[in-house]
Amino acid sequence: MADKKEVAAKAAEKGKGFLKEFKEFALKGNVMDMAVGVLIGGAFSGIVTALTNDFINPLISSIGGAEIAGMIRLPWVNYEGLDADQIKALSLDYGEFATTVINFLIMALIIFLLMKGINKLMSIGKKKQEEEAAAAPPPEPTKEEVLLTEIRDLLAAQNKKQ
Repeated sequence: MADKKEVAAKAAEKGKGFLKEFKEFALKGNVMDMAVGVLIGGAFSGIVTALTNDFINPLISSIGGAEIAGMIRLPWVNYEGLDADQIKALSLDYGEFATTVINFLIMALIIFLLMKGINKLMSIGKKKQEEEAAAAPPPEPTKEEVLLTEIRDLLAAQNKKQ
């Protein structure tokens, strides 16, 4: 009976430790920053989709008559008597896929450019810190440090003599 109580107590302690650890993780600044980034990314995705659908797809369509929106009808499906929604559901919609790929490429390019800019700004800040650290001479030792250094040297010389 005592063993079951001990096991239950240990399990409860582990559960509390897990919850405490999760709380610390969830409330760190990095997780909150990441959550804000995900929300902004979701909103930005709508902008990119509108850009693709309203500007890029019509431009592609106007160049040489290329059609970005379209479907491939499957040869084994009988499309007679079906309405437009049913036909779309039974066809391969390569236009939607192409639009999604274009959206992805635009998002990837924008994220790449943002990261490149952030890295550039961070390297500029690091260079300034390094320059300031190199320009500033090291501080002179305090009187206590000088005295302790002399005592250390005297003790080392005394140990060598013995």
